[in-house]
Amino acid sequence: MNAPVNGSSVRAGLPLNVDRLRQDFPLLSQAVHGKPLVYLDNAATTQKPSSVIECEARYYAEMNANVHRGVHSLSQRATDAFEAARDTVQRFVNAARREEIVFVRGTTEAINLVAASYGQRFRPGDEILITEMEHHSNIVPWQLLCERSGAVLRVAPIDDTGTLRVDAFERLLGPATRLVAVTQLSNALGTINSLPELIALAHAAGAVVLVDGAQAVAHLPVDVQALDCDFYAFSGHKLYGPTGIGVLYGKAALLDAMPPYQGGGDMIREVTFAKTSYNDLPYKFEAGTPHIAGAIALAAAIDYVAGVGLPAIAAHEQALLAYATEQAAGVAGLRLIGTARDKASILSFTVDGVHPHDVGTILDSEGVAVRTGHHCAMPVMARFGVPATVRASFALYNTVDEVDALLRAVHRAQEVFG
Repeated sequence: MNAPVNGSSVRAGLPLNVDRLRQDFPLLSQAVHGKPLVYLDNAATTQKPSSVIECEARYYAEMNANVHRGVHSLSQRATDAFEAARDTVQRFVNAARREEIVFVRGTTEAINLVAASYGQRFRPGDEILITEMEHHSNIVPWQLLCERSGAVLRVAPIDDTGTLRVDAFERLLGPATRLVAVTQLSNALGTINSLPELIALAHAAGAVVLVDGAQAVAHLPVDVQALDCDFYAFSGHKLYGPTGIGVLYGKAALLDAMPPYQGGGDMIREVTFAKTSYNDLPYKFEAGTPHIAGAIALAAAIDYVAGVGLPAIAAHEQALLAYATEQAAGVAGLRLIGTARDKASILSFTVDGVHPHDVGTILDSEGVAVRTGHHCAMPVMARFGVPATVRASFALYNTVDEVDALLRAVHRAQEVFG
């Protein structure tokens, strides 16, 4: 039997100097309801380091101009910085070519782009395979595609721990499977899927694979070439970067064969009233003025994460999760939702006799910020027979003391609601 996890021993073994890192995040120093802020809503959005905030402000203060085609100095500087950001993202996910990096508003738009563009080849009877743990953003676009095309949506189940049933996933693959869309890290459960295995199975069946990496990129190293995924989508705001900016990675051959997602400026080569020819990759998919400041600041966020080191971040968060899981298991009436062996950064739970929204309200009064609700994963809630959960999610700046504050606040909620 394992010995209980001790807070002091965890604190002593953490690989990051969190006290120093927290100084990089100005928002974390504030109080909420007179209590020090304990920010545990990182799966919804992470806080931003000063380097990212200053980078975005510096763009507007020093080089604000539209990118591409401009001959004046400001436009050229903005273009250089914007395209340098693309190079930073390419290195971050290890894409083979910079043209495989498409800037979008976020993971949701990236998935919708693939569904709308690559999805034009789908015909009645074609199948799309997803999993039971997906975020709504990796469900609804495929349902819409099925309605348009006559394709069929298949769903691979999860077990009682929140682990994907790979045997069932493999059985659902077949000659009609055209696309597999799967999360790398579940936002509601914390489950980490075994992508190399799933991608190999999908490719053996002749399907292309889209990975929803929204939750994963801030916690796990990503190498799209090693994974051999066909598409990979993520958002900047979950990676210590700005809101409204995200990335779609796609293999160049696939992107090149896909029609444009939106029409407008910058995605064209030549326009006449008779015919329009389209720009090269990736600009074919970047219609209109992009989120220039967001892309540049996303690169700053990636540089920040790289400076800290994803392996150290992952080790830190795993230690926090292990401690939080052990302590939560000792709270009477608390039920953990999502107990997969391979998971990261997320602790979802319910409290007997107290609605998750009420738990969240009491936690907020104690200065503890968590997410309550279905987390845009209503099928997951249905699978576990709950209307909602309380979700605490960890980042590089969280501490053992904050885990203790979370559990004290849970006890407070139990006292208030009897």
